[in-house]
Parts: sequence; C-alpha cells; structure tokens
Amino acid sequence: MKASRTRFALISAALALATIGNANAAGCIKGAVVGGVAGHYAGHHAVVGAVGGCIVGRHLAKQHAQQARQVQQQAAMHQQMQAQ
Repeated sequence: MKASRTRFALISAALALATIGNANAAGCIKGAVVGGVAGHYAGHHAVVGAVGGCIVGRHLAKQHAQQARQVQQQAAMHQQMQAQ
C-alpha cells in the first residue's frame, strides 16, 4: 500500500515537471501549494491536489500573460494612430 502511494507520487511529480518546461513555472508553485493544502484537507490527497493546482495555476498564468500582451499591443496601436 505504501509503495503504491510512493510510486503514484513520483509518477505524478514527474508528469507535472514534464509539462512545466524549464523556466516557465509561472503559477505552478502557487497553484501547487494551494492545491496541496486543499487536497490534504479533502481526504489526504495532497499530491493529487498539488499536481492539479500546478496545472490550473499554470493555465491561469498563461491566460493572464496573454491578456497583458493584448493590452500592450492595443496601447502600441493607439500610440501609432495618435502619431499619424
């Protein structure tokens, strides 16, 4: 029983690390902490919660970065229009 939990934790961690990339961990750490705590209190599933939190945190960070890029592009277009 304990060996299967350890194996599951290692596989989950490896999958999480494989999907993150090298320097693109934005949102993952924060999401993993929140998900780990929530998973622990929801029935001692901290590892599953941490993996899920990492995935969700990364997704939200990507969305935030995309919105920031769009705002920046719109501001640049607005400046170009005023310069003409």
